Amino acid sequence: MKHTYTIKGMTCGGCKASVEKYLSAIENVTNVSVNLEKGEADITMSHHIETKVFQSTLPEKYTFNEKNSSKESIPIDVSNFRMEDEKSKLQQLKPLLLILFYISGASILMNYKEWNIAEAMLDFMGLFYIVFSFFKLLDLKGFPDSFRMYDPLAKRIPIYGWVYPFIETALGLMFLLRIKVNIALIVTLIILGITTIGVTKTLLNKKSIRCACLGTALKLPMTEATFIENAIMIVMAILMLTNIL
Repeated sequence: MKHTYTIKGMTCGGCKASVEKYLSAIENVTNVSVNLEKGEADITMSHHIETKVFQSTLPEKYTFNEKNSSKESIPIDVSNFRMEDEKSKLQQLKPLLLILFYISGASILMNYKEWNIAEAMLDFMGLFYIVFSFFKLLDLKGFPDSFRMYDPLAKRIPIYGWVYPFIETALGLMFLLRIKVNIALIVTLIILGITTIGVTKTLLNKKSIRCACLGTALKLPMTEATFIENAIMIVMAILMLTNIL
């Protein structure tokens, strides 16, 4: 399904690239082509998305309206779209859940001989940061734009989105090597607390955007799972700080 929209507010190639990134990050959008001269965008989607969803995703300086819509001339099997619509959140989040499963398993295996839940939690947090920062670094140029769509600090300070993956890498090494663990725990509470506020607002506003927790390499939707993964890390940090401080 293909729709054409008018976009006002684009003044340069940078605006064009930025608009394409924002629109491409929306769930169920399969292709975006922006024409700067005409001020138009051709968007192909797996099923209809309301215009207000696109507008809410773009910065305020852009005005987004539907111009016309046309279905592709190739016959479409409607049942395929229904199956896509009915795909559960569990299936969409399969990559994220698999990664969390392997991180949990590795943390247990690293401590099973002399079991210590505190040590296992530190290893989980360390592996969590290392793995998640790895996926963010796969597309360091694209990550900041996706991240600032919901992180309050990244919206206000753009450079924060660029350095965030490196902050995660540093925290991961601090947990795994047991270097200044109390400082790493405090920083975890701050950065994940800020992100969780943004995630909560996004979920409450029911915005359809892409989650940047695993960068832009994997197209994960923003769902309650994003809130839960942050909450797990925050709870662990609080528990560990209670024992350390």
